[in-house]
Amino acid sequence: MSSQRPSYLIAGLGNPGVRYANTRHNIGFMVVDAYVARLGLVWTQHGDLYEAAQSRIRGRVVEFIKPLTFMNLSGKAIRKRMNECGLSASSVVVVTDEYNFPTGRIHLKAGGSSGGHNGISSVMEELATASFWRLRCGIDRKFGPGELVDYVLADFPADEAAAVADMISRACEVLAEIASAGPELAMQKANRPIQPPGP
Repeated sequence: MSSQRPSYLIAGLGNPGVRYANTRHNIGFMVVDAYVARLGLVWTQHGDLYEAAQSRIRGRVVEFIKPLTFMNLSGKAIRKRMNECGLSASSVVVVTDEYNFPTGRIHLKAGGSSGGHNGISSVMEELATASFWRLRCGIDRKFGPGELVDYVLADFPADEAAAVADMISRACEVLAEIASAGPELAMQKANRPIQPPGP
């Protein structure tokens, strides 16, 4: 991997290992995996904290990471790499699941609360700020009281496969826009309403 200082650090959130690969909580990993594959890159493991891949996109160096700490300690890996690169939190983009959105919806914003998401809470705690970017990917809210953990750690159902694939594709387009034009302009692409299917 190149050691050039990136303009943006894009971190997908998830849990490592085959057991969690296709679960709702791992949509952040799925998105960065898809975009890194699209760029023809290969992940390189760095110690026991994260995997990384780096590319130059339209003249701008961008680095992608996947924390290997499990979701609830995601911030440790992100803080370490952010500090190594000499970046501020405003140059960090976290790709994560969001159960308050229907499956398929994506939304990019800077700052805000954790919304009860343990991975985002960890990033906020480790970076000592909420002013990083979040690309939130909808996983819907089809669970009852006390069922959240089992829900997010379950695989997406087969009848949502097309919506998930489309969401990943659109999220990759947003990452491309972040890399080439910056997150402020990418918000326009990310936050457009989902177009309903034609007749």
